[in-house]
Amino acid sequence: MAVSASAVKELREKTGAGMLDCKKALEEANGDITKAIEVLREKGLAAAANKAGRVATEGVVESYIHGGGRIGVLVEINCETDFVGKTDQFKEFARDIAMHIAASNPRYVAREEVPAEEIEKEKEILKAQALNEGKPEKIVEKMVEGRIGKYYEEFCLLEQSFIKDPDKTIATLLKEKISTIGENISIRRFVRYELGEGMEKKVDNFVEEVMAQVKN
Repeated sequence: MAVSASAVKELREKTGAGMLDCKKALEEANGDITKAIEVLREKGLAAAANKAGRVATEGVVESYIHGGGRIGVLVEINCETDFVGKTDQFKEFARDIAMHIAASNPRYVAREEVPAEEIEKEKEILKAQALNEGKPEKIVEKMVEGRIGKYYEEFCLLEQSFIKDPDKTIATLLKEKISTIGENISIRRFVRYELGEGMEKKVDNFVEEVMAQVKN
């Protein structure tokens, strides 16, 4: 049976499973959310939430250099055991995250890291923009909140769309890896360097460059 996008979204939010897995589970459960959750649990795809509180102090610091040294990234990704941290699957995930950071240039890992003063300043700017667009004051606040959501999506790593699969966010990808690997995993911190950053230079499309390098 055909399932609605809203149902897929709801199931995805409840379980952390991937969009395609949620869609298949809903189809198998004839649209019943509760039964779809059971389907995902049986397949081991809804277990991420149960592992999220466990301590993760092992892992890896992964590096990624792009464009002959033009962009460099270091990212720390933690897991629970040294054994998992040395597996090819975990290392591949860390590599993907480092490459994504190189291409998408996030500023923070999660929205909780964004300084309150930065958000307040952004809200003031967005409010002024909305008023200058002639929007009624009674709907400006809702507009600002919606645009702040877009701000988080642009600058917070976990809320960005994964460059290799734009249908899922980094947060969703992370939950999938937790379910698959069977340990809590966290993206702790990262640093991104760009050659000549802050200096006037030609603007390139780094997403296209990184994806081209992946395909090659």
